[in-house]
Amino acid sequence: MTRDPRIRLRPVADGDWEGIAALEAEVYTPLGLSEGRAALESRARASPSTCFVLDCAEGPAGYLLALPYPPFESPDLARPEKHQISDVPGSSHTPGSPASPAVPSGNLHLHDLVVAEDFRGRGLARRLLRHLTTTARSQTYEQISLVAVAGSETFWSAQGYRAHREIPLPGSYGTDAVYMSAAVPEGRRG
Repeated sequence: MTRDPRIRLRPVADGDWEGIAALEAEVYTPLGLSEGRAALESRARASPSTCFVLDCAEGPAGYLLALPYPPFESPDLARPEKHQISDVPGSSHTPGSPASPAVPSGNLHLHDLVVAEDFRGRGLARRLLRHLTTTARSQTYEQISLVAVAGSETFWSAQGYRAHREIPLPGSYGTDAVYMSAAVPEGRRG
């Protein structure tokens, strides 16, 4: 599959939020899982270096939001994040400053990945995931976790994620949600 030069992967910018919120609502409102713009923005503020948008002329074609989170825990969709900047290995943020999270973590939680309907089937979700994995490795994360919702467990299993059905999840994810994780693979050598 060739890469569409009109779609650029870049960090999320302030001007992207209207489009991101619209994409999120389109996908998650019918499932009863939409968390709204303020919560989405709070997750990105927690770790701007691990949140990305697929940018095209019409606006966001997709996005990915990931943030440090303790292993086997996940954000509650009913609440925004309280902390704004992450303490991750390699971060330029000063640990202990008022914006530090309560628990620094070697786990990066992939909170949300959405590709607009008109852009699906082009490998863009995998492109976002590869970029996240490369970023996680460069920031020395050891693991990436996520919550599979709405029957997406099969997709995530095919990407190397393992289900942890024993992990309880906030009720805001629905009854069929599954916590999953994968080790961040080592980079290519030499």
